Amino acid sequence: MRDIILASTSSYRRLLLERLCLPFRCEAPLCDEGASKDKGVAPADLARELARLKAMSVAERNPGAIVIGSDQVCALGDEPLGKPGSRRAALEQLCRLQGRSHLLFTAVCVIRNRTLHEFMDVSVLSMRSLTGAEIESYVDRDQPFDCAGSYKLESGGISLFDSINSEDHTAITGLPLLALGGLLRRLARSIDPG
Repeated sequence: MRDIILASTSSYRRLLLERLCLPFRCEAPLCDEGASKDKGVAPADLARELARLKAMSVAERNPGAIVIGSDQVCALGDEPLGKPGSRRAALEQLCRLQGRSHLLFTAVCVIRNRTLHEFMDVSVLSMRSLTGAEIESYVDRDQPFDCAGSYKLESGGISLFDSINSEDHTAITGLPLLALGGLLRRLARSIDPG
């Protein structure tokens, strides 16, 4: 397969993409995510826009490559919840999410020869009711400061939930591999139909 580039510096996405056993490299996208976040668009639209901007940024510098951009937005109702960045912000987010359901939009944009292929996984996560002590204990253990929603389901964060509904559980970590793998196989067949 041609040059595959993951338009991301996320260690989570890199580890996920490695599971498809395809050669790829990572390249940091050069786009202003803050400008998109300041527009006040709906969470699903924000995830799509950021995935597209990341992919386009890297594709411009690498014509002919297959470029994968992805972004994830956690939403409580119509409000997007970003990465907390600190212990205090993580505690606040989890206090708001506990006992409620929220959505996780994971958008992907793959560009090949200026053609965009886009899809999104929407996960519904229902967090159980938690005490302040449980929230503090979890945050101190996992330190989910770089995770939208302030939890790591691949680690101790799974203990915070009553139910999770998703077409592809890898989307929750940051990259829906079932749909992405299928798309990459279709692209490979179009490059080399033999």
